[in-house]
Amino acid sequence: MGASSNNFLQVVAKNFDVLALPLVTLVYPLYASIKAIETKSLSDDQQWLTYWVLYSMLTIFELTFSKILECLPIWAYAKLILTCWLVLPHFNGAAHVYKHFIRPFYINPQSTAQRIWFVPRSKDSLFTKQDDILTAAEKYMEQHGTQAFERLINKTDREERARRGGNYMIFDDDYIY
Repeated sequence: MGASSNNFLQVVAKNFDVLALPLVTLVYPLYASIKAIETKSLSDDQQWLTYWVLYSMLTIFELTFSKILECLPIWAYAKLILTCWLVLPHFNGAAHVYKHFIRPFYINPQSTAQRIWFVPRSKDSLFTKQDDILTAAEKYMEQHGTQAFERLINKTDREERARRGGNYMIFDDDYIY
């Protein structure tokens, strides 16, 4: 009896990730999502919608890099730890990732992309000639309209005045910098 129960515990210990991963990534979030649908609270709805978005992104990441991840024996445990951080309400990881990474990109994709990617200018840059700035401004107005161009100039002026005045809190229509 002792040997068979000892073997069972060894099998469970060796396959902990295989057993725990579906519970943490699917079973509990499904239960919590159904529970959130039945309540009137918006915070739990946001938590679980955010979780499912992140879970989908993680699944796409795994499908894309499956050959590389197969070579990493620690991946299953890393995924389990990451998913626990996203799922458990104590950590509120899904809300943190959404607030700090996904939402800023979704609200203002051009600004976020400029902060993420740095493209050094070469001699064949966009503004090699003096008239290129005017051409770029005209293209911007064609794409976005003259009112958007005026808002952009006003926003830049407000930011410059705030920097000179030492006030780094810039208030825009939807976002605080």
